[in-house]
Amino acid sequence: MSVGIVMLVHTALDRAEQAARFWATGGCPVVIHVDVKVPKKTYATFAKALSDIPTIKFSKRFRCEWGTWGIVAASQAASELMLAEFDDVRHVYLASGSCLPLRPVEELVDYLAARPRTDFIESATTADVPWTVGGLDHERFTLRFPFSWKRQRFLFDRYVELQRRLRVKRRIPAGLVPHMGSQWWCLTRQTLSAILQGPDRKEYDAYFRRVWIPDESYYQTLARQYAIEIESRSLTLSKFDFQGKPHIFYDDHLQLLRRSDCFVARKIWPHANRLYETFLTDPSGAMKRTEPNPGKIDRIFAKAVERRTRGRPGLYMQSRFPNEDWENGVTAAPYSMFQGFSEIFENFEPWLARATGARVHGHLFHPDRVEFAEGQKTLNGALSNSAKMRDYNPTGFLTNLIWNTRGERQCFQFGPADNQRINWKVAKDPNAQISVISGAWSVPLFRSNMNFLDIRKEAARLQKIESEHLDVLRSHWAKARIRIWTMAEFVEAPMEPLQGILDEIGLTHARRLSEVPKLVNLTGFGQFLQNLKNQGMHPHLMGDFPVAIGPQPVQDSPRKPYLVR
Repeated sequence: MSVGIVMLVHTALDRAEQAARFWATGGCPVVIHVDVKVPKKTYATFAKALSDIPTIKFSKRFRCEWGTWGIVAASQAASELMLAEFDDVRHVYLASGSCLPLRPVEELVDYLAARPRTDFIESATTADVPWTVGGLDHERFTLRFPFSWKRQRFLFDRYVELQRRLRVKRRIPAGLVPHMGSQWWCLTRQTLSAILQGPDRKEYDAYFRRVWIPDESYYQTLARQYAIEIESRSLTLSKFDFQGKPHIFYDDHLQLLRRSDCFVARKIWPHANRLYETFLTDPSGAMKRTEPNPGKIDRIFAKAVERRTRGRPGLYMQSRFPNEDWENGVTAAPYSMFQGFSEIFENFEPWLARATGARVHGHLFHPDRVEFAEGQKTLNGALSNSAKMRDYNPTGFLTNLIWNTRGERQCFQFGPADNQRINWKVAKDPNAQISVISGAWSVPLFRSNMNFLDIRKEAARLQKIESEHLDVLRSHWAKARIRIWTMAEFVEAPMEPLQGILDEIGLTHARRLSEVPKLVNLTGFGQFLQNLKNQGMHPHLMGDFPVAIGPQPVQDSPRKPYLVR
């Protein structure tokens, strides 16, 4: 008794020749189907190269296109030839020209000999299959698909829409329960012959000819009709990515393939010379005899898929730029944005740097230039202080800044006069800590020497911008840690808010504040706001300031008297 190998070959015929010789040398007869798209001259050369091995046969050729009936027809023709030419074949193993045997042939023969009535074919109902990609589960069995999904995508989609609109449904042959699974199966002679020689084959073939991707459902469904014992798994290691495309194995996957303990793997890169040399020419170095267990490497593939689809937190690059809100974290590390603090405190930035040990920048999104900490012109990652370069992609500028300075807390100032294009991105970023003193933008106007008419116009403009920003921060979409104070309530008692901010950032020394920044002189600020009101501009973001006397700057506490004896 032996195992027959049916090979479906489309490309890389030189590698298919190597694999066919390996199977035949191990005592397995081989029937090869070559896609009709392969030129006749190339096919003739390939067939001639294998003509010295009598147990290698070639079947009738069909056009094989993904998702169409041709692949099933090719496997049917090759299987019929296998059953007719080789009476001693007990199991038939379907493989492709890009499949690579990972273990000696005799191990596969012995493994199947110990399970003479078992069919190895992944077979599950659509309700039990979570990995279908393309939006068609049960519909692939109830609609017609006369058009190629790859070559005639427009006609394919329109015809599916038309059938849905007209509520057209095909009748599934009586007694059939559609199943799906990997096309790479290993069936017993009894089951395979029953499928190919059954009295209902004509009806079944006519039905599955218009099913979408029939090679993943034809044998998987009919095996349930005739098999005595099914193990719903494939003996071929075949991994797929999140788009349903097969993973390709390269030379650096050698140890990974060894760990799988599988008999066959696909898809192998045709130029993976090390893999072909190792597994096809070194039987003594084969893997130990054990049960195939592709699950041992599933964790690695799961991590690869996650890295490919989600990337690393806060990392954006040309090869993986996600759709909006699909990113794996907006930024790479926590950071803080302060709005209004540098306007009401003198030397706020150096004080914050001393208190936290963080790198504290000025207005990174200032319209004229990027105000890096300590007046630097460039920062990690060759980030320039050019406002023009920054404004080409403000979000990219911020995410690059946080990525390039990982391990160091970044803090920066912000205000309504700055570039506002980052508002939503920062508000939806869980890494962001946002502290806002609303209305503080009016302090520089109060202390300026501008004409009052110009001050009123500028105040109205800035208040409108900040009001819109506050709406963003208060949105239910916001995920940042946000604290908002009116200017009046903050200057009345600044110690507690400052302590809370520093506690969240993380002090270099865990203790209460002993030094606070100096509040600017706001004498007359209340009258300034009243003047704006008198001129028709209502400054409502600052809170309630008394008109006569403005809040006083924080004074140093007087020293307590003491007695010397």
